[in-house]
Amino acid sequence: MKASYDAIAETYSAIYTDVDDPIRRDYLGRLVARLRSEGGGGGGDTAKVLELGCGAGIPATKFLLETEKPLFHMTGNDISTAQLELAKSNLAKYTDRLALVEGDMLALEFPPASLDAVTGFYSIVHLPREEQTQLMGKIFEWLRPGGYFLANFSILTTSNHEEQKWLGHEKGWMFWAGWGEEKSVEMVENAGLKVEVKEVKQAENDSAYVWVLARKPAA
Repeated sequence: MKASYDAIAETYSAIYTDVDDPIRRDYLGRLVARLRSEGGGGGGDTAKVLELGCGAGIPATKFLLETEKPLFHMTGNDISTAQLELAKSNLAKYTDRLALVEGDMLALEFPPASLDAVTGFYSIVHLPREEQTQLMGKIFEWLRPGGYFLANFSILTTSNHEEQKWLGHEKGWMFWAGWGEEKSVEMVENAGLKVEVKEVKQAENDSAYVWVLARKPAA
């Protein structure tokens, strides 16, 4: 997966990150509104957020970093060195509030209850299904009480969907997996989170996903 995303980084950015993304922007706006209504993360005027699979940092990471209330401190994780190099360039003005971490998202470690939100857009679906379940358990631990989780999942039930030349690239081998719409939502709930929003949306020229906005109980 790392080698593939390194090879297709520029192509992927041109297709998926250099264009408007109203669906993702809508859900990010909902997340910001919830945090803003609390006065920020946990009642403060800042919020600590982890983005899983941040890619080149556009549009999601940049959207949050551009938000002034609350003021976001972001950790962007990606498995691709090339994608993170693009993110460094795209987000250079925010280095005081941005940490970029390379590696497998399942290998990440954060102190318990240390994050105000965790997001994952078109990224968690690249993990095998059992690893998606493991990751949700870790996310629950990382979130503070009252913290939020925002991500999308495949509506298809598949343990192993592969493409050898994704985006027409010779080195574009890619893997996806999913529990399907209902079981993906159940996975989030079984981790201990309360699902506040679950909607199926399909962007133009893309597959449909179930979008989930969930919250860790405050007590």
